[in-house]
Amino acid sequence: MNIALWIVQGILALGFIFSGWMKAFQYEKAKASWPWVKEVSRGLVSSIGIAELLGVVGLILPQATNIAPALTPLAAIGLAAIVLFGAVFHVKRKEYQEIGVNIVFLALTVFVAVGRM
Repeated sequence: MNIALWIVQGILALGFIFSGWMKAFQYEKAKASWPWVKEVSRGLVSSIGIAELLGVVGLILPQATNIAPALTPLAAIGLAAIVLFGAVFHVKRKEYQEIGVNIVFLALTVFVAVGRM
């Protein structure tokens, strides 16, 4: 189970690094890639990106260093909340094609949160 959790944590880390970095530091590229970015404030997009990047740190480092490993499931719960809010946002905007990614990431973050508790 530990190996499966690490694999999922790695997949989540890569996904959230990609999306978080683009939202936080490559706003124009995010705007070109995701239509919703054009319709919300730059500050909100950057804040979401920074939260995702901080979530990645919490998802990996506490468990990897064995320093406060209880923070890893909390980080997973925080990332799950971001993804869930994103799914609700996409439903309200009738962007149903975007929700599949949210559902997958939600399931993976919940798996890590429960597995690491």
